[in-house]
Amino acid sequence: MYGPEPDTKHPMKGFPQVCFIKNTVKSQNILIGDYTYYDDPEDSEGFEKNVLYHFPFIGDKLIIGKFCSIGRRAKFIMNGANHKMSGLSTYPFYIFGGGWESVTPQSSELPYKGDTIIGNDVWIGYDVVIMPGVHIGNGAIIASRSVVTRDVDAYSIVGGNPAEMIKSRYSEQDILRLEQLAWWDWPIKKITKNLPIIASGTVKQLCECC
Repeated sequence: MYGPEPDTKHPMKGFPQVCFIKNTVKSQNILIGDYTYYDDPEDSEGFEKNVLYHFPFIGDKLIIGKFCSIGRRAKFIMNGANHKMSGLSTYPFYIFGGGWESVTPQSSELPYKGDTIIGNDVWIGYDVVIMPGVHIGNGAIIASRSVVTRDVDAYSIVGGNPAEMIKSRYSEQDILRLEQLAWWDWPIKKITKNLPIIASGTVKQLCECC
């Protein structure tokens, strides 16, 4: 056996709290890698409701890599949440019509932060909020109830509001090695064979098994 089937919704038999969400998301602008799961005892298949202000006409994407762990109520704020900030008021008068549409801003007048990109093997804790356009590197850990307003380096641990660096999980040299190895892209047979090292070993051991 080489692990659970990535194309199943609930990989843990009799435990629907955990869902491989690439199999439930419908939006073409949300891209999720194999084995990434969302843990929610109330609605694990409803991950997409946590991607907020994600309007198709804006075109921004939420991209999440493989083997990510996403805690309950983690939220992803997308670019549709942004209001024009160059006027005296930030109130979106134009969306209500009735003549107010005359002040509809041009797309260039609305803040746009680009795609939100989450790397591979990222652990996003309970009730985290990730703001538009943030990039989170591979192997990062986001502490529960953090608000992530800027990019997060690979293999770093961040927490707080706004989230700040707590520490790096490995040395710069080891992080470079891990990024080059990219174990998450290995064939699943190779991953399964080397699970003892991936789960509990050292960077040196992982390098030696290649």
